Amino acid sequence: MPQNTTDNVEKNQTNKASTFDSEAFLRVVTEQAGVYRMYDSKQVVIYVGKAKQLKKRLASYFRKDVGSVKTQVLVKQIAAIEVTVTHTEGEALILENNYIKKYQPKYNILLRDDKSYPYLLITAHKHPKLGLHRGGKKVKGEYFGPFPTVGAVWESLRLMQKIFPIRQCEDSYYRARSRPCLQHQLGRCSAPCVDKISVDDYKEQVNLAKLFLQGKSSAVIEQLVEKMELASNELHFELAAKYRDQIVTLRKVQQQQHVSGHVAELDVVGLYRDKTQVCIHLLFIRQHKILGSKSYFPTVPSDSSDSEILQAFIAQHYLSNETLSHGKVQSSIPKEIVIKESIEQVTELAALLSEQAEYDVKISTNTRSERAQYLKLAGTNAQTALVTRNSHKESMQARFVALNEVFELENGIQRIECFDISHTMGQQTIASNVVFNQEGPLKTDYRRYNVFGITPGDDYAAMAFALNKRYGKLKANPIKPEEHGALEKLPDIVFIDGGKGQLAKAEEFFSQLALTRTPLLVGVAKGESRKPGLETLILAGSHQLISLPATSPALHLVQHIRDESHRFAITGHRAKRQKVSKKSRLESIEGIGAKKRQSLLTFLGGLQEVMQADITALAKVPGISHVLAEKIHNALHDK
Repeated sequence: MPQNTTDNVEKNQTNKASTFDSEAFLRVVTEQAGVYRMYDSKQVVIYVGKAKQLKKRLASYFRKDVGSVKTQVLVKQIAAIEVTVTHTEGEALILENNYIKKYQPKYNILLRDDKSYPYLLITAHKHPKLGLHRGGKKVKGEYFGPFPTVGAVWESLRLMQKIFPIRQCEDSYYRARSRPCLQHQLGRCSAPCVDKISVDDYKEQVNLAKLFLQGKSSAVIEQLVEKMELASNELHFELAAKYRDQIVTLRKVQQQQHVSGHVAELDVVGLYRDKTQVCIHLLFIRQHKILGSKSYFPTVPSDSSDSEILQAFIAQHYLSNETLSHGKVQSSIPKEIVIKESIEQVTELAALLSEQAEYDVKISTNTRSERAQYLKLAGTNAQTALVTRNSHKESMQARFVALNEVFELENGIQRIECFDISHTMGQQTIASNVVFNQEGPLKTDYRRYNVFGITPGDDYAAMAFALNKRYGKLKANPIKPEEHGALEKLPDIVFIDGGKGQLAKAEEFFSQLALTRTPLLVGVAKGESRKPGLETLILAGSHQLISLPATSPALHLVQHIRDESHRFAITGHRAKRQKVSKKSRLESIEGIGAKKRQSLLTFLGGLQEVMQADITALAKVPGISHVLAEKIHNALHDK
């Protein structure tokens, strides 16, 4: 909420069964500028709006000839209204934006994707680091971006390494170096950690990198040419050759990244709608080139106009009252935003964006030439993104329908879960639980379980363990699942990746639960050759075998779910196995904590020396008694 903003909350408390008394409310509501929130009978915020004159704006909702169907439906659901008065209309715009993000009212245009963009960061350090940064800008330094994806940042970092020998390692790694690392040997770092370059020379390379990131590559080349000529005149031919190599690389980059145009920095907002579905495609132009793009799919009420959608997007995407307290920040707000048509509060929005960015920001419409071409490109991308998204959803829904034709569930199939087990010779066993709905993989509901307390390699016991982890709470609460928040997501079908043995374990487990509705249990057995298309489905109870045609959409869905479950299990298992492989042998010895391990490694000079030390040498380590030294020696030598 903006500073120096006063709250004047005037709320009509009504009984849930009663109607909203608009006449009584309008008699007392203020005429000042501010923000209003509308609640339904369940005290849920259903709409947030702003107004220069609150009384006048709110009175318009309760006229006989409201006009808009959306407004008519909204008014019928109002049970209470809260008003917050602000000093200025600008404060109201920011506050409205914050409330929309907080409450996500169903009658507002909602921009659900609110993730932060990645940046390139050059830290404020004696030897600055160049690296990726995401999240709050609390680290001191200079930020460059934003970039549309993390991949775009890594691509830029790889490019920068070839041109400017600036370190990209973490500070902890930098402080621990006693000799140059491999990056120095490859010519990608000047090794400031071991003073292979002077502070002034390193600072010079950092400044050149900053100019390059600001799009001033020609200025960088000019400076490098001067330095090359000076080094050559002073007979420092090796240094001159380094500058020459930098110039050659930079010129190649200029050729690769050049875009014919004169626009330095702007965001282009393309919009495409199909009935109630909307896609907004944001095109990033930075340093005279297309840096990247990103698609958004906001939730939009049916009667919303294009201008309303664009205004809501710009406000929610760019406006923020976050204050930055550390370092210099290059704002994510561009100097110009291009949209296809005029919006109602274009002047106010531009002024607020300029105030936040601390430079002039322009919102352009009626564009020509390059901007018009960029806008056309953004619109085409928005249309393509929406069509692609819908085709994926339609394909997934068709597969769900085909699968239901196989199993004939009375209420259809809304949610499917699948379990798989992964281990190596019984070690580091991981169970996966993946979830699909009619839109595809529901990755927020994916779960992995570390399996323990079973005989290594017993897949049946591992499956029982995973099922108990996922559904075990039902044992203690043998009542309707819908009465428990944790059980609202009970699936319609549970696939078990395996044959009759794993399926039998699942049947045994669910038979112990008192459920009003039990998921359909299905085993997925691979064919003899384990080739895709030869899978056999095994129904619980009768253990009837079902073989679907290789071209069946239902089989394609089963394969997709099974493969995703296997992928999720095996990646978790590999991560766990890698973690164990990196574990020091000292960690498995009882009585040896982190401090004692550190003492052993520091005093003796490393794990190899600890392995070679006898009991007498081990006992000399501070904190290690003779008895403990003997225990360590025996454990390390398998005695």
